[in-house]
Amino acid sequence: MDINLLIARRVRELRDAHSLSLDALATRSGVSRSNISLIERGESSPTAAVLDKLASALGVALAALFEDKGTPGDEPSPVARVGEQPVWTDPGSGYMRRSLSPAAPSPLQLVDVVFPAGQRVAYDSVPHNADIHQQVWMIEGAMEINVGEQHWRLETGDTLAMRLDRHIVYHNPTRKQARYLVALTSQPATRRSA
Repeated sequence: MDINLLIARRVRELRDAHSLSLDALATRSGVSRSNISLIERGESSPTAAVLDKLASALGVALAALFEDKGTPGDEPSPVARVGEQPVWTDPGSGYMRRSLSPAAPSPLQLVDVVFPAGQRVAYDSVPHNADIHQQVWMIEGAMEINVGEQHWRLETGDTLAMRLDRHIVYHNPTRKQARYLVALTSQPATRRSA
């Protein structure tokens, strides 16, 4: 399936699941109604920053926008064949992400990322109504990752665990591409009493 059509279907499904109108999602996400409409029709290739805002407003991890749930009524497969794994390239930075997880329900999602030399991607949004944890394992190269006010430089073989509840910046300061594996798990956030 074309990746933009997959994103279109997932944004529409998640918006419908939350009973949000285009206007309500636009207000909640800070993404214009017309841009969301283009995305939902598969006529736009949104940047990572735009997808981050939409995912946050929908209360899901960014990876949820790339899930292929298969045909309704069919049993989701527990196998994700490499040729069927959704691959998306951010038009802003050129970073490429491959969704590795099968369509079968699981609390864990795996993502393979190839990040170009010298590029930077900032995620400013915090997901609404979700408690998302992530680990990044460097396969090759180096990355600098800022989580809120904390800063780490990861080299090949290093792993960083974080909760997606603050501003996050990924930066490859080197002249070589970096590759890393992301493992995510999420659950609905618990409501706090006032």
